[in-house]
Amino acid sequence: MRFEDLEVWKRSCRLSVEIYKALNNCKDFSFKDQITRSSLSVPSNIAEGFERNSDKDSVKFFYYAKGSCGELRTQIYIGIEIGIISKEVGLKWKDEAEQISKMLSSFIKSRTV
Repeated sequence: MRFEDLEVWKRSCRLSVEIYKALNNCKDFSFKDQITRSSLSVPSNIAEGFERNSDKDSVKFFYYAKGSCGELRTQIYIGIEIGIISKEVGLKWKDEAEQISKMLSSFIKSRTV
């Protein structure tokens, strides 16, 4: 199996791409940079963890990805409140980030049992 086959990686990539595209013309460059970096961090850490040689190393990167999901959700909430992200779109992204986080929790649990 390859990390590209993992549903959690695919979904996190799609979410990151969606965020990048939606904020392409955002004038608040620091906000745009922060939220796109946190969204990019999720699939990147999943891939890095999957490529590690031990479950202990892998789990560490899956936790990083999970942490980035929390960071991303925080930035989505703030983006909604300051009017950069529409409530409808933001809640959709937040729900997807929550689902990805739950998938990562299950994935971590399966590697630590």
